[in-house]
Amino acid sequence: MHFNPYGGSGAQVAAALATLVRGERPTGDDVLHTCRDHGMSLAGLTGDEAARILAWGRKLRAVFAADPSERVDLVNHLLATAAFRPHISSHDGKPPHLHYASEHAGAVGRVQAHSVGGLAHLVCEAPDRLGVCAREGCGIAFVDTSRNGRRRFCSTRCGTRVNVADHRARKISA
Repeated sequence: MHFNPYGGSGAQVAAALATLVRGERPTGDDVLHTCRDHGMSLAGLTGDEAARILAWGRKLRAVFAADPSERVDLVNHLLATAAFRPHISSHDGKPPHLHYASEHAGAVGRVQAHSVGGLAHLVCEAPDRLGVCAREGCGIAFVDTSRNGRRRFCSTRCGTRVNVADHRARKISA
């Protein structure tokens, strides 16, 4: 599946934030690195900004964990919460591309706009291509970019672990 560049990047940062909040207590540096690793240009985050982005990540996680039929309503609620105004930008020598928040919107507003904008594109195109890994104990949120759109696991490694465990269980019971 091929997503537009903005939707893809925004959806990927949404998945990364939804994964970040799944377990241990992430730090402000974890939040900053997660956003930067997914193409966001953030100079730094205050403790309050990191906490607000983590709270946003928990809301994003609900979208990934939800049934595809419920995702439109969840994303619409997040769109209303983020309240942004799209505009076209051509900074840093890049061709014109869509931004959902100005550079002056602050880190929290920019992360909210980017992540929910990407999810909105994805939910409109393919609401069933969001998920949380089906391996017990994993919980990584992902965007399914596979050809057939039937991913249940975040990675081949998790899928293999489940399949091997299932195979061994069948072998023992036989």
